[in-house]
Amino acid sequence: MLTSKQRSKLKSIAANLDPIGQVGKEGIGENMLKSFSDCLEARELIKVTILENADGDPKELGRELAARLSAECVIVIGRKAVLYRRSSRKDFDHIKI
Repeated sequence: MLTSKQRSKLKSIAANLDPIGQVGKEGIGENMLKSFSDCLEARELIKVTILENADGDPKELGRELAARLSAECVIVIGRKAVLYRRSSRKDFDHIKI
């Protein structure tokens, strides 16, 4: 669980990120989860766009995506979700939160 200070720091870092993928009308698929998981392992912090035609509420989809990726849903603003998961790589410059 992230504290409000940690969440605030991650939000400020994520402000400059471009979305790496989209959740659409097909919902959350296994290939999408694998791709997002690989990105989280490489970057620790990712931004995802939830399209207008996606079934469900963007906040709910953001939380579901985070749960299925064993990540933290930092924030969902509009149709953009920001996810964080600490990388397990040893040779990585981790985000200081």
